[in-house]
Amino acid sequence: MKGKTTLEEHTDTLGNDHVSSAQDTPLRADAFELSDDEKINRIQENVKEIMTTLGLDLTDDSLNGTPNRVAKMFVNEIFGGLHPKRKPKASTFDNKYKYGEMLVEKNITLYSTCEHHLLPIVGKAHVAYISKGTVVGLSKMNRVVDYYAKRPQVQERLNLQIVKELQEVLGTEDVACVIDAKHLCVNSRGIRDIDSSTITAEYGGKFKEEATRREFLEYINLDTQF
Repeated sequence: MKGKTTLEEHTDTLGNDHVSSAQDTPLRADAFELSDDEKINRIQENVKEIMTTLGLDLTDDSLNGTPNRVAKMFVNEIFGGLHPKRKPKASTFDNKYKYGEMLVEKNITLYSTCEHHLLPIVGKAHVAYISKGTVVGLSKMNRVVDYYAKRPQVQERLNLQIVKELQEVLGTEDVACVIDAKHLCVNSRGIRDIDSSTITAEYGGKFKEEATRREFLEYINLDTQF
């Protein structure tokens, strides 16, 4: 009937508009019942079926190993952040030197995957916090970004997950994250706008205050290239 939208059309629209319905990554209750090796074997067969359906000759030397390579990449690399066993251990330390200003880790390289088309998201994350008695190793901030990026994502959710994790680790609400990234589902398909990027932010605690937020953004824009 004219004026009605089918479920397929509705989900296509949601995907194209990058709408997310949940702060947590949508996972089934049985998500981790299979071992990594079992998942690789299943995915390998599914990739083989996709390639065969597309008409590719899997007896060709260049293609016959592709299903296995893709399966291992999915499980061990680009979607490795789905499994809680890979969550980085973020050790904290007493802030013995009483540093009371914000600490900013900028230009963290970000590689993720759009959950609507399974195409890359590539960009930079900028993370900051103000200590309430504990500090965290600098590399752990990068590892937290990398862990949550290694799963099917929407950028807004990725912001929220990074901030929430660091708030829990540091015991403070005063955490912020800004992400500036290109989405290849926009750059390489659909509208094919190769110049646009997407900027999202999540501010907690003191970073909701205009002066603190402005200071953080000024740090991000500092020329720190060596």
